Amino acid sequence: MKMLVIINPVSGKARREKADWSAPVHINFPHADIAFTERAGHATELAAAAAKNGYEQILVAGGDGTINEVAKALVNTPVALGILPKGSGNGLARELGIPLRFEEALTAMQKAQAVACDVGQANGEYFFNLAGVGIEADIAHQFAEYGKTGQRGMWPYFKLGAKAVFSYRPKTLRVAYNGKEELMTPLTLVFANGTQYGSNFKIAPHASLTDGQFDMVEVQNVSKCKLALAAPTFFSKTFRPIEVTRTQHTTSAVITTEGQLVYHIDGEPRVTTGTLTITLLPHALTLLIPQGK
Repeated sequence: MKMLVIINPVSGKARREKADWSAPVHINFPHADIAFTERAGHATELAAAAAKNGYEQILVAGGDGTINEVAKALVNTPVALGILPKGSGNGLARELGIPLRFEEALTAMQKAQAVACDVGQANGEYFFNLAGVGIEADIAHQFAEYGKTGQRGMWPYFKLGAKAVFSYRPKTLRVAYNGKEELMTPLTLVFANGTQYGSNFKIAPHASLTDGQFDMVEVQNVSKCKLALAAPTFFSKTFRPIEVTRTQHTTSAVITTEGQLVYHIDGEPRVTTGTLTITLLPHALTLLIPQGK
């Protein structure tokens, strides 16, 4: 089995020398090749070259951004992708049941099974876990800016989110999906391939990476008191507050609004003008999932 391990040495809180990353890789996969990213976008280049040169599996150690970089190079290829989480939220890794410690994740990859999973597109860009508009996209933008100078992780994200709840003003969206059109003014509108943003905050607890559809979750613009009471339930796998969320299933949607629209793909903020098109590509990426997950 020809394998490449791509490591982003500067993602996450842990800082090690390259030899410290390489040693546990070679213990678990003695014949694997290792490459370290050097700049934004480098992981995509490394993964694309590996796919072209006959590698059958690629493991990526990094945060959600690095994982997205590698995954988008492997869509509609036979190469299987394994995740070694090193980020702050690790939403997709948690979704797949991958341990969050580097050495434990490597061990889990030894007996992982290859599963064909769905992929989303937002205005032509791939996403693998979640895409959304509304307050979550606004928070993603603030979180990205905060992360340049401050600490990343669940607590800073929670603080930014709590502040945004009191200041965010929802936009009215025209959403076309499933052959109909609807006006919405949501606090957030999420297209969920996986279940959670990360840190076990489950926006779509019944979503599946393999069911050929999105869970389209509308968090409605209810009172601040109701939101505060509902917040703990988003860490539950099953319960959802009445009259706060509405979930429907779809494979595509077109969202239009006046002026600029901020959205995110797997937590990375984007801005478009006027229209956002969401589509699903069934079984377009092969992921390595630990056995029993």
